[in-house]
Amino acid sequence: MHLPTFFRGGLVSPFSLRKLGVLGMNARNVHYIARYNDRDKYPIVDDKLNTKRQAKRYRIPVPELIAAFETQPSRKRVMEVIEPLEKFVIKPARGSGGKGILVIVGRDGEDYVKPSGNKVTALDIQRHVSNIHSGLYSLGGKPDRVMIEALVDFDPIFDKYSFEGVPDIRVIVFRGYPVMAMLRCSTHDSDGKANLHQGAVGVGVDLATGKAAHAVQRGMRVEIHPDTQMPFADLEVPDWKELVRLAASCYEMTGLGYLGCDIVLDRKRGPLLLEANARPGLAIQIANGVGLRTRLEHIEGMDLEQLEKNVDERVAYSMDYFAAKPLAL
Repeated sequence: MHLPTFFRGGLVSPFSLRKLGVLGMNARNVHYIARYNDRDKYPIVDDKLNTKRQAKRYRIPVPELIAAFETQPSRKRVMEVIEPLEKFVIKPARGSGGKGILVIVGRDGEDYVKPSGNKVTALDIQRHVSNIHSGLYSLGGKPDRVMIEALVDFDPIFDKYSFEGVPDIRVIVFRGYPVMAMLRCSTHDSDGKANLHQGAVGVGVDLATGKAAHAVQRGMRVEIHPDTQMPFADLEVPDWKELVRLAASCYEMTGLGYLGCDIVLDRKRGPLLLEANARPGLAIQIANGVGLRTRLEHIEGMDLEQLEKNVDERVAYSMDYFAAKPLAL
């Protein structure tokens, strides 16, 4: 299948982008975020502790919360919590863009081992916790709360598609309907983080099947993972329908009309909601090789009866209507 220049990393005019159905940032902000997301709902997703509590009310599975510090914790309290743990994650409740997240995958004597193999000391961890609380990573730089979570036991299917990091799946949900999805795979360039702007690979995923349909790194199409050499054409996300259903359920949970849901796959528990985002980015379009605006406009054109469908009905509709023939990678 021949892709337009935009989806192959080239430059085209704004008129051509609109013709291709590409959603721009201004249109996203004005027509979708401002119009469909009530400001009073933002605290539910802007604070990960609030998200966890709301998810529990709606029976949406999330990674296990080990401890949360509402105020500046003492060094002793932090070390008491992590002392018996081999693996854990420390993160800011109001962080964004993956900033301030410290992942520990093992111990080496008195040191703690990161996914890259680098080690940090107890003093490093205490300093990191202090930085989180002071607001170094939070939205607006305000004092933040510290969360300690259990490390997700990731599904082994992704072992060869992510390097020194943890992959996640982003699903865009509009008025309760999943409209686009991508898998974000960490690389050496991205320092083990699933951040496309830092060099992670974005893999567009077919909503109907969970199979890879397109993959890009730094805006350029790729066929294999740059570090593991694994072809993306062989990739299929397990528990796909359950994962898409979880994303669609976040519409009722958050009350937001336009949101991004970041989901991880646990080996035993299946899909878990990592976080929800009221201002999801637009790189998902490049990862899929498909514009988002056309899909959003289709949902906007629905009648009231369609918009009142339940979660299972919305998932079935999206998986059918937005199905894409996987591209030969």
